[in-house]
Amino acid sequence: MDDPRKGSTLMDLIASLERMEQDAQRVSVDDVVHAVGRRSFGPLLLVTGLITLAPIIGDIPGMPTLMALLVLMVSVQLLVGRETFWLPGWMLKRSISRNKFDKGIYHLKKPARWIDGLLRVRLPWLTGYIGIRVTAVVCLMIALAMPPMEFIPFSANGAGLALSLLGLGLVARDGAALVLGFTLFGLTCTLILVGLL
Repeated sequence: MDDPRKGSTLMDLIASLERMEQDAQRVSVDDVVHAVGRRSFGPLLLVTGLITLAPIIGDIPGMPTLMALLVLMVSVQLLVGRETFWLPGWMLKRSISRNKFDKGIYHLKKPARWIDGLLRVRLPWLTGYIGIRVTAVVCLMIALAMPPMEFIPFSANGAGLALSLLGLGLVARDGAALVLGFTLFGLTCTLILVGLL
């Protein structure tokens, strides 16, 4: 399901996003999906996580919920065996200014280089057929949890980081990153539940 030509590192993915049409004043969801590929579950997860985490972009009201809907739709389609991802037109047309998008991506570059240095192929069985589907189920749970997280400070960041780790794990075939993503989501949910009780 993942297209290795779309890049195997976080910096490759950021470079793909930066190469999008430079003259455009706005960046749409369709632009982002086109940049990472409609067959690429890992990169798409990674991008949604990064957008949720990115300063300026992720702080836009409703953006975490939009990213949650994107993850939800893609995860369901992966689980039912679709080869390419379909997204509704209204979602693909959603956009933000190119200036905000570029600023958010710029802030991600320095940590991206550091993170790329940590990734390597580990526990590859977790990134195979069954592992990808287990990851899709976890992503469904994250997507369902994200909209209420917008009202709880910093919890959407935990979900965004978990999605980023899951996407990185699939892109780099690093099962350890997947385990970290699962763990982080579990911890985020636990902290929210403890805080609400």
